[in-house]
Amino acid sequence: MNNNPMSVPYWRLSGFYFFYFATVGGFLPYWSLYLKDARFNPIEIGQLSALLVGTRIIAPNLWGWIADRTGKSLRIIRIASFFAALLFSGFLFAHNFFWFAWITIAFSFFWNAVLPQFEAVTLFHLSNETHRYSRIRLWGSVGFIVTVLGIGWSLDSQPIGLLPIVIIALLILNWWITLITPEAHAISHESTSIGMMKIIKKPEVLAFFVVNILIQISHAPYYVFYSIYLKHYHYSAAITGLLWALGVLAEIVLFIYMNRLLKSCTLRAILLFSLFLATGRWLLIGWGADYLGLLILAQLFHAATFGGSHVVAIHLVHLYFGRQHQGKGQALYSSLSYGLGGMLGSLYSGNYWEVSGPKIVYSMAALCCGIAFVIASIWVGRENAQNKTAPG
Repeated sequence: MNNNPMSVPYWRLSGFYFFYFATVGGFLPYWSLYLKDARFNPIEIGQLSALLVGTRIIAPNLWGWIADRTGKSLRIIRIASFFAALLFSGFLFAHNFFWFAWITIAFSFFWNAVLPQFEAVTLFHLSNETHRYSRIRLWGSVGFIVTVLGIGWSLDSQPIGLLPIVIIALLILNWWITLITPEAHAISHESTSIGMMKIIKKPEVLAFFVVNILIQISHAPYYVFYSIYLKHYHYSAAITGLLWALGVLAEIVLFIYMNRLLKSCTLRAILLFSLFLATGRWLLIGWGADYLGLLILAQLFHAATFGGSHVVAIHLVHLYFGRQHQGKGQALYSSLSYGLGGMLGSLYSGNYWEVSGPKIVYSMAALCCGIAFVIASIWVGRENAQNKTAPG
């Protein structure tokens, strides 16, 4: 077990998160603008976004099963990162919806395999020091901010057609960092094996997955249409980038203090508070877009709506699925929440964006978080296991 802090390859693990989320920072806020510039309509943008996250329903589970069977998580990450960069370059030559759709499916099949397996690798490296996870993960938020601000400022003077080239460069750097990251293996001290299905059938685990599906459904209008939404209200690309960055900066502050927070609060309390703020955040965005101050407040809530709920989810998956099923557990969390939830959210927001309007779409997002709050308050985190994550 990694009792010696020096045995944890902190900077290489942190470097992966930096480049991975730097890529997300280039892709997530601006890809919808790129698609709009390529003359796709909101329904088509929603469908392409659904395909992007929809492969998470299958890909992470397939790669997670292979990783747990072979014990070669990092080799899988390296292969998937390489093909993600290679396939994304196909967007340089695509000119219609058919090719955009197939390249999106192929690219995302590999890209969506990377993060869940690296989460497992990180937790294996940390061993009994899982409370250090948020200090490593925060570098992903730093990478996101660097990219989202840099691209936001450049788009006020440069054509958005250069975006795929920037993302390809970031994908190559992401692949490179995996080559210098050491493999980690789980050390199992469990004398008996608990079946995967037995874990999934537990009421608290089922409720956990439903809550996270609803969280990602609610985030989809933000991920897919937030930049388009701000452009409609005549905010510049630089202001749009600053708002995206502000949300992630708030997330970094939370990650810095998460270890202290875990000592004083249960995972259940953090999750419920995050869901409460998420409900308010989507209402502020949907009904307060005319007021920059309200948008700034809503972005500060990102610390809880993404940062808080994500850290809670990673810790609960670690507890629920143990070391033997960690790869599959992280993959299942990714595929159901970001995959199924993200796909459903992308489809509903794309189909209703023009028909019902952004206010209704973001109100539906708030409703999803309200329902998730009720489910979480009844079932999630009532067992004593969550207290084990707090460092003593």
